[in-house]
Amino acid sequence: MSQVLFRGGVLVDGTGAEPAPGDVLVVDGRVAAVGPDLPVPDDARVVDCEGGFVTPGLIDCHVHFLFEQPTMLQVLQTPFSLPFYEALDRMRRTVATGITYVRDAGGADLGLAEAVRRGLVLGPRMQVAIQMISQTGGHGDDWHVCGAELGLLAAHPGMPSSVVDGPVEMRRKVRELVRAGADVIKVATSGGVLSPRSDPRHGHLRDDEVAELVREATAAGLAVMAHAIATDGIKTAVRNGVRSIEHGIYLDDEAIGLMLEHGTWLVPTLSAPRAVLAQAAAGAAMSDAVLAKARMVAAVHDDSARRAIEAGVRVAMGTDSGVGVHGTNLEELGHLAALGMPPAQVWASASGVAAELLGVEADHGTLQVGKVGDVVVLDGAFDDLTGLRERVREVWMAGEQVSSRR
Repeated sequence: MSQVLFRGGVLVDGTGAEPAPGDVLVVDGRVAAVGPDLPVPDDARVVDCEGGFVTPGLIDCHVHFLFEQPTMLQVLQTPFSLPFYEALDRMRRTVATGITYVRDAGGADLGLAEAVRRGLVLGPRMQVAIQMISQTGGHGDDWHVCGAELGLLAAHPGMPSSVVDGPVEMRRKVRELVRAGADVIKVATSGGVLSPRSDPRHGHLRDDEVAELVREATAAGLAVMAHAIATDGIKTAVRNGVRSIEHGIYLDDEAIGLMLEHGTWLVPTLSAPRAVLAQAAAGAAMSDAVLAKARMVAAVHDDSARRAIEAGVRVAMGTDSGVGVHGTNLEELGHLAALGMPPAQVWASASGVAAELLGVEADHGTLQVGKVGDVVVLDGAFDDLTGLRERVREVWMAGEQVSSRR
């Protein structure tokens, strides 16, 4: 029997409740007891959490392991298979920052997910979208004005092309992605920033197309996430049953009301525009169009997210890591706090609330008896949401230590 007792810290249990001193006992990979001053079982390993706090394994609902701060020049110079090997280090860095579960929103395929599931490589537990469905000329269309088609990642047998037009094509494409091993279906209902020809202010796909997508995904038992920046694109997604809005930059009051009515989650990815602008400031080769779009959306992003938070929209943490640097995921928590979200709710957005969004709350997301023993120990106070990356002391997955600063 394997027993690990996390003792002497403040428990941030992931439910959104106010933290309090307490211990966590993990037995054979599952939480067996939670509470103050737990007795030390015979043969238990004791982890000293004094001077810090303890959270469940954290969840990032929007990452991209197959790229990192991409530029077209980088894409042209990268051998086809290299990103799969680079992903191994990116996953390791992600685990080291306390993220033990992710939703890869495009790029990672069934093979990468299976490598983690089989224990061949270290990485967070993973749901994969594989590829993002897009209309012609949309955020997932890699056509450039020179006539070339070049995206951040090349299509391959495990990642089918995903540009569709019309409900019939939509139905077939969802089925192809399910066949390829997708755990979630992703669709772009608006333009985006990094795509060559789309405008993030324009809604994409019509109601009949999105309704067909959701119907087909539901038949396969899968939820749908929508890259949705434009106001119209957000509303189209919400009206037709999409589970989460990714980015949600141009939210108006009607869109927020619809999200509350339908119980739709928001994954704001506040880190993403900041990452693009930081790249540009550092001298990265970036097209004028992409840079202009990044500046345009950054000007309104925080205000939209703040109004959604104030209205009570369910917010789950997602970073869009890959657009920025992997392993910096916890910076997103500071951005949420800066918009007025209370600290306990900030931590819940990356644990209990995120687990609900991903449909894994029965086993993950909170420090409660019976759940998988993913535990993160951090230095300092839970309500100080600065410099978190350097304060991650230890990371445990199912009762096994996977990262330590000691």
